[in-house]
Parts: sequence; structure tokens; C-alpha cells
Amino acid sequence: MKLKYVLLTLLVGLVFTSCSKDSDSDATKNAEPDEINDFVWKAMNSWYYWQPKVANLSDSKIASTNNYANFINGKTPDVLFYSLLYQRGTVDRFSWIENSNEVVYASKIAEVKKNGGFNYGLYPKDLNNVNFVALINYVVPDSPAALAGLKRGDVITKINGKQLTASNYDQLEDTQVTLTLAASVGFVSTGLVTTDKAGTVNVTQADIDENPVAYYEKKVYGSKNIGYLVYNSFKSDYNDELNAAFAKMQSDGINELVLDLRYNGGGSLETAIALAQMINGSNTSKPYIYLDFNDKHNSEDGFEYLTDKVNVYNLVDNEPTFEREESINSLSLPKIYVLVSFETASASELTIQCLKKYIDVVTIGDETVGKFVGSITLYDSPEYDYASYANRSTKHKWQLQPITFAYYNKDKDVNPTKITPNHDINPYLVFNNLVEFGNVKDPCLKKALELITGQTLSSKTQSAERISFRNNNLASFNSTNAAKGLYIEDFKNLKK
Repeated sequence: MKLKYVLLTLLVGLVFTSCSKDSDSDATKNAEPDEINDFVWKAMNSWYYWQPKVANLSDSKIASTNNYANFINGKTPDVLFYSLLYQRGTVDRFSWIENSNEVVYASKIAEVKKNGGFNYGLYPKDLNNVNFVALINYVVPDSPAALAGLKRGDVITKINGKQLTASNYDQLEDTQVTLTLAASVGFVSTGLVTTDKAGTVNVTQADIDENPVAYYEKKVYGSKNIGYLVYNSFKSDYNDELNAAFAKMQSDGINELVLDLRYNGGGSLETAIALAQMINGSNTSKPYIYLDFNDKHNSEDGFEYLTDKVNVYNLVDNEPTFEREESINSLSLPKIYVLVSFETASASELTIQCLKKYIDVVTIGDETVGKFVGSITLYDSPEYDYASYANRSTKHKWQLQPITFAYYNKDKDVNPTKITPNHDINPYLVFNNLVEFGNVKDPCLKKALELITGQTLSSKTQSAERISFRNNNLASFNSTNAAKGLYIEDFKNLKK
């Protein structure tokens, strides 16, 4: 089955841990494979990118039905799945499994989903990596968080009355939360010191279809007409809004662009390709990204090409439905400035790595996640090589999201572990300095504008120079990336 009929996804987020335990079982002489575990093993054997490196996924494992059954039986599906990962937590940081009868959210290129409407990053308060604070990166307009009074730059110290820690931060994603905010944030030699505001803020989740084109502003410095665009997710149901933003920049005479991808965990590859053309536009029909699968699916290897058209979709029954095709509005820029952070991943990293083969890309901020592999969602549909949701077994709800391919730029260069920015900004410097989008108090935006204009811009940025530690595990505690990724789609199998 060709993957052009299958939804592929590059998922950014936390490695989900299982709370289930192996259970003891007696091997029987004529054991029969457990039906669900048989699906888990065979789907992984077929598609898992590192299948040749995992001894327990070897084809020889299935040579003896009895031995195979004794191996896979006696485990819950999630325990079996995680036991099959290649160097879990180091090499494979992203594969996961879930027990749900819905289409895996991570494999949807566009959706309305329940959330509180605030995006945040998690920061250790000290070297112990136990106590944390959550910095609100932005708030979705008219969302429950906005109505509750939360704003960009607010710092969450407690959740439901308890100090935010590595053990309870996931409660920030609960249906209803009570938040305590910091009245002040200070720096000492080894971390952060906060004092709390009186009172709390309650946020209840609602259905939100977030517009990822979060902010645009034209800034003029002499002959420099600088566009500042905040883009928070490559959502294909907002392709027309993204294209319209570039039409506006065309009419504004933009000749320099600051693209803010600090909070962008990924999205549609089709949209990422369109964005590259909107920025430059002179490389139509040229290769942009190369996909590499395991040896069992070498026929799926190949290039995705740049195009001067973009598809426009609408959500129907929470699925992207093709409406029309638009010509891409391009700025024809030979150089751009991209703001990045430890939350920048997947399609955002692809944009940097692939676009820089055609134009000059200057990065500013903090190291990115480092996600240059991807996945397809696997279902219990063996006759369709485990890739069909419509033809899945309805006897259970288990679905897999294993890494199934790696991706590269057009020259197939070896990818870095993470993208290290050209101009490094201490991630803790954002505390006390994040106000509304576009304010030059923002240290990353300030640096970009200074590079473009050659001027030193005056602002009242508060310094974090006294903080002596730099935590390299910030991204691993950022749960906001969990539902984002890179998706490669062909909509022949969807409603038109």
C-alpha cells in the first residue's frame, strides 16, 4: 500500500510512560498468540524505522508459533510496545501507543480540540529539576484562558494549590485547573525565586480551533520594511490565512522577515512546503525534503517538491476537507530571520534545515527539540499493512504511533542532534520580558531587529545574567509539544 493514501506524522512531545506491569504467565506447549499483542508486534515488525536493530523484532522471532506466542503473551499491549523500542528515551524519544477509539490526535493535520487556550513552556527553578514554573508563551484570543485574564508572560507557580513539579505538571492539561501566578520572578546564582500573587485563576477547557497565524506587524526602520510574523502551528485548515498574511506583507512592501517559530511544534508538510514558497518562491518544482523508511518500505522513500500552489481546506466533522487551490503569495526574500526555542520542532525544524539550502536562514534563540524522524499511525488492519483506520479491528482501541521514517533536506545532509541557533539567547532571559507580541522588550525579537537594522535598540529588558545554570533538559518537560508534529498528506482518501 502506497503511503500517499496514508496520513504520515512527525510527532513532537513527551515519551509517554506506561503504568502497567508485566504479568506472570505459564508458557503452554501449544500457545496461541494474543490477538492484540500480535497486532502490536507485527505492525512494529513491518513499519518501525529501527526494526533491523531490535533483536526482538527480527523476522526469525515468528518462525515458531509457540515460541512467538510465549514471547508476546503475558504482557499488556503498552508494555510490549515499549519493550520493542530502540534505545528508548535516548535514540527513540518519540514513539508511543494509546488506547482510544478516536483517530490519534497527533496524526490529524487540523482539528478542533479541547484545551484551555494557553501555550506554555516548563522551566526548572533550580539544579534539582524537581520544582518548576510554567511560563505562558501566548493565550488564544477569546479562549477560556483569555476570559480568565491570563496573558503572555504570566508565570504559573502552583497548580490546584500545589507547587508545580516534575510529577504534577501534566495536570496543566486537565479539563479544569486552578492556577497560582507569580507576582514577581527574581534570579539568584543557581535558579529562580518567585513570590505568588494573592488569589487563583480557574481555567476550564473548551473546544478550540486555534488560528496558528497568531500575530503580524510591520516595523519600519529607514529603508527596512520588516515583517514580524508569529506562526504557531502548520495547520492545513489555515493555509488560506497564512497565504493571506503573505499577501498583506506584499502590499506592505516587506523586504525583511522575522519568522517566530518559538512555540511551533510542527504540522502539515504540505503547509511547510507552501511556507517555503511564500518566503522565497523562486524554486518551484525543486526537491525540498527527502523521506527514508526502513528496508521493508523502501518503495516509499523519495522527495517532496516545492510548488507554487497551496490547497485550502475547511474542517467538516473535524476532518480537513478540500475546498480549492490558491496561487502562493511570495515575498521573494533571499534571507530570513527565524526565532527558535526548546519548543521548536518537526515542521519548524524542517523549514530551517530545508529552506537554508535555497536562501540564507539566520536563527536566534535557544536550541530546538531535534526531531528529524516521523511516524504513521498504525491500526489493527493487517490486510492494509496496519495503515487503515477505516478497516481497523473494532474489537479493541489500541493504536500505535512508532517512528517509521527519517527525513532530510534536498542534499540528504546528516541532521544535527538539535539546531543550534546562530545567535544564542539564554532561555531564562524571557522571564519578565514577555509582554504583547511585537514589543522589542522581547530579547529574541530585539536581537533580530538589531541584526537587520545594524542599530542597538533601546528597551528596558530585565537581565538574567546572574543565573548560572543552563538546563539542557528543558524540552523534555514541555508537554505543549505532545500533540504536534509533521504530517504528510494526500487527500484522495478524504472528503472533497
